[in-house]
Amino acid sequence: MRLSSLLALFRPALPLILGLSLGCSLSLLTVSWTQVDTGEPCGDGLVNGGLFAGNQGHNTKGGNGAGGGNEDFQPHIVPYYRDPSKLHKKVFRTRYIHTELGIRERLLVGILTSRAMLTTLAVAVNRTVAHHFHKTFFFTGVRSPKLPHGMQVVAHGDDRPVWLMYETVRYLHQHFGGDYDWFYLAQDDTYTQAERLSQLVSHLSAGQDLYLGRAEEFIGGDERARYCHGGYGYLLSRSLLARLQPHLDTCRNDILSVRPDEWLGRCIIDSLGLSCVEVHQEMQYRYFELGKNADPEREDSATFKNAFTVHPVSDPTLMYQLHKRFSQIELERTNLQIQQLQVQISNLSSLTPEGKAGATWPIGINSPFKPKTRFEVINWEYFTEEHIYSCIDGAPKCELRGADRADVSDVVETAVERLNERYQPVLRFRKQRLLNGYRRFDPTRGMEYTLDLALEAFTQKGHSHVIAKRVGLLRPLSSIEIIPMPYVTEATRVQVILPVTAHEQDYVGNFLDMYVMNALDTHDNVLLTFLFIYEPFDAQRVSQNDVFSGIKSMIGEVEKRYADVKILWISVKTEVPSQVKLMDIISKKHPVDTLFFLASVWTEVNTDFLNRCRMNAISNWQVFFPIHFQEYSPTIVYRDQQPSAASSSAAESLKDGHFDRHVFEEACFYNADYMAARTKMAADILDNDEMLESMDVYEIFVRYSSLHVFRAVEPALVQKNVRRTCNPRFSEDIYHRCVLSNLEGLASRSHLAMALFEQEQANST
Repeated sequence: MRLSSLLALFRPALPLILGLSLGCSLSLLTVSWTQVDTGEPCGDGLVNGGLFAGNQGHNTKGGNGAGGGNEDFQPHIVPYYRDPSKLHKKVFRTRYIHTELGIRERLLVGILTSRAMLTTLAVAVNRTVAHHFHKTFFFTGVRSPKLPHGMQVVAHGDDRPVWLMYETVRYLHQHFGGDYDWFYLAQDDTYTQAERLSQLVSHLSAGQDLYLGRAEEFIGGDERARYCHGGYGYLLSRSLLARLQPHLDTCRNDILSVRPDEWLGRCIIDSLGLSCVEVHQEMQYRYFELGKNADPEREDSATFKNAFTVHPVSDPTLMYQLHKRFSQIELERTNLQIQQLQVQISNLSSLTPEGKAGATWPIGINSPFKPKTRFEVINWEYFTEEHIYSCIDGAPKCELRGADRADVSDVVETAVERLNERYQPVLRFRKQRLLNGYRRFDPTRGMEYTLDLALEAFTQKGHSHVIAKRVGLLRPLSSIEIIPMPYVTEATRVQVILPVTAHEQDYVGNFLDMYVMNALDTHDNVLLTFLFIYEPFDAQRVSQNDVFSGIKSMIGEVEKRYADVKILWISVKTEVPSQVKLMDIISKKHPVDTLFFLASVWTEVNTDFLNRCRMNAISNWQVFFPIHFQEYSPTIVYRDQQPSAASSSAAESLKDGHFDRHVFEEACFYNADYMAARTKMAADILDNDEMLESMDVYEIFVRYSSLHVFRAVEPALVQKNVRRTCNPRFSEDIYHRCVLSNLEGLASRSHLAMALFEQEQANST
């Protein structure tokens, strides 16, 4: 990842920004006072490349144009009145606020294509445009036998161009006329600069009839009438589409034309009296006509750089070249805009009470976080090119691997590059090695770095000298991206699965008490299934002495208290209770849409966690593996004193424990997702029981599923302190995690230190 400047604030990537200390206070981003003469109080050097056409001699009325767009809309207050003689009904509230308020999406894109071009040019359009818009449809006469992946194709059944246009307009009004404000139609040989088109639409009012595009004259028709050329795309407002709908059948029967865009333009003119316009309210629809054998890399005219659309595009390769070129243009404009903002911020900082010293570094980024207490201090991590001295597992030193190693390498290379950019040709630097490295993550700024570098400096005469210098860098936070998630509800039924072995049955009583109190008494939508795991010896003697008879009696008592409750139980005989083997049995006995909560006997079921289980486990999208809170051993934490009564609450109990990240026993997932991952795994194991014993459900989802595996701490899932029995027949990784869980669950370091200190004091006396 390369660093260019502070421009990264407006990029999706996370570039680095470098500050430097070379014996005096220097910064590579320091900007001196600059007076910019724009001719206006708030001039903008990018105005010629923006949306506004300015005073360019265009007729803003555009013929019959856009109707009355300067109306002032006054709010109309409707007083509330309820007739006392009528029965009052509960008001129906919609599920989403934008539905209740009538908020519509801004733009829908429709691309007219053909069967021959659906797998070539249409695919190129989809890859360059579709991800920028909420909806993009491809309309064709006859569907291709091989439908491209990820494209929404609508086939009308007729290849005639005018018929395709007629059916497309009718389809848009019928299915989306009330959901979108604007409709953009273009051909498959049109390149569209999506960001500029979206910006144009955001400045247009949807409450007016507007037909915007490249205006073309009709052959032999009225000189004042214009239609929008389909090759350069055009915009139709929602109100225009609604008014045009009743006239479509008449236009289809009465208007004869070979070109679909001419037919649509004539229909709009004859029916509504509106003509195509290129400029509306000082906003111009910009386009560029691409010549034969044109090279986008060599196009440098203002018309090309400011275009919303380019036509004609003869092949997919040219479409991708245009997309690359326009992406470079937008990046250059963003860089220039950021530089101008930096200058403005620097100029304005002198007017603040702190003066120039009040400007933060880098310019435009938040100042470093200032802790108010010692508990808020952000720690620095020390690293070299081979090792880091703050490891996840608590070790004092570990090897740099993966993303951490790539990050350190990128930071060092970037620092040397920026030093050379700053001081060439007077000095040229070459890295010898990294002496010391420090980094910390500031949530208000990003990742900060401080590097001590051993550099070999070369002068213009060829002399060299090794120097050691310190530099500071910042990888700023970029804009936060909101990832759309499928809709879920808290009304989903949760099927709790509780595996129990003979060694764990003493803890089942507490589990049942919490389940009755938090699920049955509250009438939560939850079902419980016990999975009794018999060892071979116990299974042979089940008729004489059932080791789980006590638990079955407790289940019977619960069912007597709650007549409408049925707690199921399943018996399994195995020597190694592998989590995968158990889930294979459970999965076959439940429907595919079942939401499983795989629990343990130490789990305390409560409503808060069950709701988060429902919200975080999303069918065909995400599985949820919570990290429960494990209480420390009371014999070590409290020793001679008893825990206070206040610590029994959920909030206080979190003070005397830790989140156990070594345990993966609890999980929330849908049966269909487990079955899909298990099917992919079947080809690898080939009935290999040893492989089943070496894996758990978490590893199956990670290795054999494309779903999001969500792993997060869960404060509502609290477990009492317990020492788990680690089965050595499991895989080495599972056994090792079990041992670490027991060791880290004893007490915190301060508690252990105090216990050792008291023991040594007792031994010394």
